[in-house]
Formats: sequence, C-alpha cells, structure tokens
Amino acid sequence: MSFELHREKFPCRISEVEIGAGVAGNGQRFLQVGGASTLPFLSFDGPSGHLPVIGMEVWDVVPELWPAPLENIFGPVAGDPVEWARHCAQEWGAEFICLRLRGADPELNDASPEACATLARDVLDATGVPLVVLGCGNDAKDNVVLQKVSETCAGRRCLIGPVTSDNYRTIAAAAMVNGHLVIAQSPVDVNMQKQICVLLNDLGVPQTQIVMDPTTGGLGYGLEYTYSVMERVRLAALQGESSLALPMIVFCGFEAWRAKEAKTGPTDGVVQGVAWEALTAGTLLQAGADMVVMLHPEATRVVREHVKALAGGEMTL
Repeated sequence: MSFELHREKFPCRISEVEIGAGVAGNGQRFLQVGGASTLPFLSFDGPSGHLPVIGMEVWDVVPELWPAPLENIFGPVAGDPVEWARHCAQEWGAEFICLRLRGADPELNDASPEACATLARDVLDATGVPLVVLGCGNDAKDNVVLQKVSETCAGRRCLIGPVTSDNYRTIAAAAMVNGHLVIAQSPVDVNMQKQICVLLNDLGVPQTQIVMDPTTGGLGYGLEYTYSVMERVRLAALQGESSLALPMIVFCGFEAWRAKEAKTGPTDGVVQGVAWEALTAGTLLQAGADMVVMLHPEATRVVREHVKALAGGEMTL
C-alpha cells in the first residue's frame, strides 16, 4: 500500500523584500527575504521562499554592564563601531549588520543626527553588507536622527526603524523618499501588528519596503507567547491577510543576553549564554523569522548551521 503525503496548501505568499543596494561592480551585497507560501522549512508543502538571514548587532557606544562572555569577545573593538562591524561581517560571517544608535539617547551621549548618519554611512562602506539601523528609543530624537540617516545613506536600501502606530510618519516618509525600508514594530499583538502595517500602506509605503518586528522575548522570558503571536501572524498572512504578508525580523541576541540565566554557568556563562541565544533564535526561526539579529559569534555560527540543516544540509557543531 503506497503512502500519500498530505500537503497543506495556502492561498497566499509572503512578500519578497530586498535589502541593500548591491549591483555589479560596487562591492555591496544585497539580501532577499520572504517569498514563502508555506510554514517555515516545510518545503514539502510548497515553495518556502528565501532562507532566513543571520546578522549581528553593533552599538555606537561601548555597552555598559554587558556579561563577561560578550565583553571578552567585543572588548578590543567595542570602542570602534566601524571596526566592530567589520569583524562581524568579515570574520564572523554576518550577512547584515544591525547598528543600534544607543548613543543618540538624550539621557546618554545625545549624539547628533549628523554624527549618527556619518557612522551609518561609514559602517556601510566598511562592511559591504546590508545595514539595519535602530534608533535610541526616544521618539522625538529618533525622528530627527533616522531622518538624517535616511538622507545620508540615500539609495542604499537600509532597513530603518522601528516605527510604531504612535510614531511612524516622519521616519517612514524619510525612508520611503530616500529608498529605504522600515521596521514596523508592535508590542507582541497580532491586531496591533496589522494596524501599523495598514498605517504604513495608507501612507504610501509599499509592501516591498516593510519588515515586521513583532517584538520578541528571550528563552524563559516570554518566548512561548512571542512564538504563538508570530505563528498567528504568519498563518493569517498565508490565509489571505495581505497586510501581514511581510517578512519578520527578530533581535535574539539583545533579548537572550538580558536573561540572568544566560550570564551564569560553570565557564563564566560562555556555554550557557551561547546556548541561550542560539535556542532563542532557533525557536523564532520555527515561528517564521526571516531576519535574525545575533550578538555572540559562536551563537551566530550555531544558528547558521541550524538553518543549513533545516534546509536539507548537514549540521556541523
């Protein structure tokens, strides 16, 4: 008796998004994400789109109170964001760089919009890989800083944000005019994720210039709820909710290393912290993440191998 595999078909697919402005001869790379018409890695059900891409996070200031495993790795370059980014791209295999402009915060360094924009451009030029730029979290300052970043890096197709339903017009308009993409962020809520995406569409931002950030929690700190929301977002998109038919980005490294459990262990937290970050990323990949932002190089390598194995290759640990 022959066995017939049941295939689950969906009527819609996730939009394809291109990040980075790589063209022949300019030395810049670009990435394509999205395009799936089935749930993650279930290629027997249909086209699974582009494989998830793995990037690494860089700060514009020396991080304070980071756990020893991260300080030991990044210490020599933490004071030079451009060199830090170059290490991530050239030595640790980051497919894109995520630049967090923490120093722009008025309560920290209050870095000027011009300085932030120049740094973003320098990172782009030094690494040759696509760039994600995050603001400091202060809405008023982010509106000015990210607008300047958009102008200075015009045409480079950076992914800029985040934007929320309370603060999106200035950043989204600047990104759209200068040829960038925007991160549509919601507080772990399907309806609010749909709301910000609809607002961006109404503003004129096309689907091909939006990536969703559903907001994530690390292992042991809301990961299960994050997973369920991301899964519901992806299922709704595949079943016809066009406003949610967009790739998703998750910031696994930042969230995972905030957990106290990631910082403890028999070897100063290195093994446990790497495992904590890698497990967070692996879980969110299964939930539908298309772009994963990591911190520790070893966790980055493990997750890259994990994606390779899920895609049908062999995993090397």
